[in-house]
Amino acid sequence: MNWKQILFLSCLATFVLLTVLEESDTAAVGSRKADGEENKESLKKIFIQESDASNFFKKRSRRSTSSIDELNAETRQMLAADEQRREYFEEQRNEHENFVEEERHEQNERTREQIEQWRQYHYDGLYPSYLYNRYHI
Repeated sequence: MNWKQILFLSCLATFVLLTVLEESDTAAVGSRKADGEENKESLKKIFIQESDASNFFKKRSRRSTSSIDELNAETRQMLAADEQRREYFEEQRNEHENFVEEERHEQNERTREQIEQWRQYHYDGLYPSYLYNRYHI
């Protein structure tokens, strides 16, 4: 295909997508209806009221202070993340400590077996074996 045709088709697809999304946004927020039943159903679909939604970005600028609820929510999120991080690192530390303890135990066992084998190989029978040659205090 020609590059002009590809560019035209991509622009057309973008335009169609934007018009469909714009219609769905206006349908989701919509205007308030006089019927009580339909109004309740539309309020369940809307996250915030239409009047609040239209003034949301006007009221809250970049430099304005956060509300108490927003600060509490951010604090709860940070505390939850800290707790998860703490639990993760504690679990990793416990696993590492268990691994090191098992390795140390296995190494001590291997060393003890090697020493015992060396003593058995080098025992000449003239002296009592190591186990019977210890002094008892």
